[in-house]
Amino acid sequence: MVTAGLGFLLGLSIGLLLWWQQRSRSDAKIKTLVRTLRADEESGLSSTSQLTAAIATQQKIRQQLEQQLESYRQVLHSAPVGYLQVDDENRLIWCNERARELLHMTQEHSPRPRLLLELVRSYELDHLIEQTRNNKKPCQSDWTFHPASPDPSQLSKQQAYALRGHGFPLPWGQVGIFLEDRQEAVTLMQQRDRWASDVAHELKTPLTSIRLVAETLQSRLESPLRGWVDRLISETMRLGTLVQDLLDLSHIDRGSSQCLHLKTTDLAELIQAAWINLEPLARKKQLHLDYVGPEHLLIQIDEPRLYRVLINLLDNSIKYSPPWQTIRVQLQPEEPVADTPENAGAIAKWVYLDIIDAGLGFAESDLPHVFERFYRADPSRSRTISTSEGKTLPEPATDVISVTDDLRNYGDDRFDLHRGSGSGLGLAIVKQIVEAHAGSVTARNHPITGGAWLQVCLPWQT
Repeated sequence: MVTAGLGFLLGLSIGLLLWWQQRSRSDAKIKTLVRTLRADEESGLSSTSQLTAAIATQQKIRQQLEQQLESYRQVLHSAPVGYLQVDDENRLIWCNERARELLHMTQEHSPRPRLLLELVRSYELDHLIEQTRNNKKPCQSDWTFHPASPDPSQLSKQQAYALRGHGFPLPWGQVGIFLEDRQEAVTLMQQRDRWASDVAHELKTPLTSIRLVAETLQSRLESPLRGWVDRLISETMRLGTLVQDLLDLSHIDRGSSQCLHLKTTDLAELIQAAWINLEPLARKKQLHLDYVGPEHLLIQIDEPRLYRVLINLLDNSIKYSPPWQTIRVQLQPEEPVADTPENAGAIAKWVYLDIIDAGLGFAESDLPHVFERFYRADPSRSRTISTSEGKTLPEPATDVISVTDDLRNYGDDRFDLHRGSGSGLGLAIVKQIVEAHAGSVTARNHPITGGAWLQVCLPWQT
């Protein structure tokens, strides 16, 4: 009986507690509503007046936004670079006057969006727009634009020029493109290269004469004076290498892929031949080659030119590797699998050549520029090296004659390499030759060794 009474009292207490909480919430809501009604009465505004005031405020904000938008359009309209914007269906929404000039848009922009393809015939521009939309991040592309004219008589008068496009993804699938005229910069680069080529041609003959005179005096002088002549010959050959590098770059630029003489070559054997010719330099620092790849790999290449690529890359690895280290060369053929029905019938075959050393690697600030002409990397990549015994070793002395004599035993003499030129043209030549083969080359630092990691990618055609 006592237990039943306690249960009844407990249930009654819980019910009263819940009722009190609900009552408190209702009172709070009523007080809030009363305060709101009193505020409306004090303001003296009816519901209609409040709605009218809110509409006026929104209209004012809209006018301010429209004014800002018009100001931005005026800035873009008078900007020295072109700008155009397309929707998710590649219809032109808006463009400024500079873009109209760069893309030779003869038709006036209509208020109704039109397909960009109807106004501009440029595959590269369309590809940049699609790449930006698919990647959902800014993209950049350089190309040569060939203006189209409905009048056939004007086709011969219109000159092609270089353009650079910067794509930016926008909401709702839209894409904005900034266009930059690069023709002046390209012209200046061509003039610079032409000037360097002309100077190289003019220097080649007197350098040959100086070297012949020095070699004649070499056998006629006594031992104390012969060292000066040896140094003169060495520096003359070093300068001759720079001249030959400039001529090679000029020759590749003019002919591009047309200057290549392709033939079926065993790339694995070519790597071994390049290492054998540089082995005297590697032996001085007790460096070893670790080759990973097939014993034979037939590929269509210009043998002397790709041999020059291997010499330049291996020479750099030997120069910047500490003593008693290993230079890793990995050759890997690969067949990427087509992942879409559109490209299933054209599967590209590629060969990847990786050269990895255990040196100091590239500075992050140098990586974007290592393939530029005359660019010299950070001095830290050529400083002295400390050995395990605590001694400091300088970089190995230049051994021009031995390497030159070795290289003359292979291929065309026009592609000889004189070690120690230090002109900043070695990797530039590598890039030009690889791109002439429709390949690519990249530079980065290896995550394990910390040294330089250069990868050459070539199309595989046997």
